[in-house]
Amino acid sequence: MDAFAALGEPRRREILRLVSSKELSVGEIARRFDVTRPAISQHLRVLKEAGLVTERREGTKRLYRSRPESIAQLWASLEVFWSESLRTLKAAAEHEEQQRRSRHGRRHESH
Repeated sequence: MDAFAALGEPRRREILRLVSSKELSVGEIARRFDVTRPAISQHLRVLKEAGLVTERREGTKRLYRSRPESIAQLWASLEVFWSESLRTLKAAAEHEEQQRRSRHGRRHESH
């Protein structure tokens, strides 16, 4: 699963936020949600397969942490998308404003 698809689920985004600042176990993560530990484990598996978190074993515990390099790549992809979208939006707004001014100017000329 790709990172964007993995983050389409709100709980996964929240889990990623939680493990971005510190390493947490499944139990520690599950305590913050109103779902079962197996459900959290499934979300973590999806995040891991998407390359967004790492898993480290410590005895019987599995500890999860976000992968900053993957988050940076994801952010860079979004930045390109938003930059292009904002340029398109700006051009459309400028075109609309130009048409509005043109219509407004023609009305004043006919009076």
